[in-house]
Amino acid sequence: MNRAAHYDWKGNFDINVRFLRKMGLWPEGDGTYKPGLYTLYAAFMVTLFPTSHILSELIDIYFVRDNLEAVVGIIYVTLIEIMAWIKVYFVITRIQVLKERMENLKADWFQPKDRDQLLMIEPSINFWKIVYKILLVACFACNFFWLIPLLTRRSGDKNLPFLVWYPFDCSKSPYFDIMYVYQICSTSYCTLVHTNVDTLISGFNVYIGCQLDMLSDNLRDMEKCGNGKFNVGDDLINCIIYHKQILSFIDGCNQFFNVILFWHLIISGVTIGITMFQLTLVKPMSSEFFSILWYGFSITVQIFMYCWFGNEVEVKSNLVSYAAFESDWTSLPNDVKRSLMIFTQKLIEPLRISVFNLFDLSLETFKRIMKTAWSYFTLLTQLNSS
Repeated sequence: MNRAAHYDWKGNFDINVRFLRKMGLWPEGDGTYKPGLYTLYAAFMVTLFPTSHILSELIDIYFVRDNLEAVVGIIYVTLIEIMAWIKVYFVITRIQVLKERMENLKADWFQPKDRDQLLMIEPSINFWKIVYKILLVACFACNFFWLIPLLTRRSGDKNLPFLVWYPFDCSKSPYFDIMYVYQICSTSYCTLVHTNVDTLISGFNVYIGCQLDMLSDNLRDMEKCGNGKFNVGDDLINCIIYHKQILSFIDGCNQFFNVILFWHLIISGVTIGITMFQLTLVKPMSSEFFSILWYGFSITVQIFMYCWFGNEVEVKSNLVSYAAFESDWTSLPNDVKRSLMIFTQKLIEPLRISVFNLFDLSLETFKRIMKTAWSYFTLLTQLNSS
């Protein structure tokens, strides 16, 4: 058996970890936050950027609550920033669970058994990396168009990117320039939270899908799961244990991202609908138009990424039972055949990445979210025209 070299699964997430560390969301070592400079730095970053900015927007929403257009103009961004704050909260409070999952990536059970398996998993990982880059470009394109008015403004223009309440007059320099840059920095912080936490969670789903691909390959040639010891009964047992390890990894992941996904899927449907409505209120082809357009595209990519890679887990888990029948099962001893049949019965029920068992991460869920977004857009359009 041509066993592959040790594959660095964890290395695929290095860029996510580096960004999270710079934002104060990834302390050194394998444990949680401890008293020290990094914990103070994390508290400063979280308080200064997402927390203070969101509170200022919520206060402004209260003051303009009777004006539908003004409320919509604030809340379509505030909702996603609140979602970023929720992600920050769960990364900080469940960092130990998250790091344990990262350490699990290095387990021997999850290593490719030969070069063929290594080549099998590379397309999924490369596609995930491409989606990450698309999301990062889309998010920062949105931030760039929010920044343009500051770079090209005339002396009389005193409009901040977002409608917020501050306890001082922002129409005067240097307060206007300082708060403009502050708003862009706060939004950029939330952007980095979304792109890196979302791709990290989606990356775990890619990892699960790759493990299912390798399990299917092991079942077709059970000697691969025997680590060179050619005993078909033991090899099947190793495949069964491998499957249990995958299930255990999924359960561990759910501890971290269940709540995040629950709120993300709910908030995103509302936000996409409001974003489409906002596009009808601004001047076409203006910097504001393009910022809103990229903003809506970014949120759509986020949801699509979750649903696509979650759907891949279900599709690939369906193929595992077929892989068992593609093995040379007819020549197996009767007791091994019985064990294989029992195992195959368990494999018939596909694995689904679900959120509190309320809805699955699938393309069908993505379609429902987009339908919900259209419903909100239609409702807002009717309310605005009445």
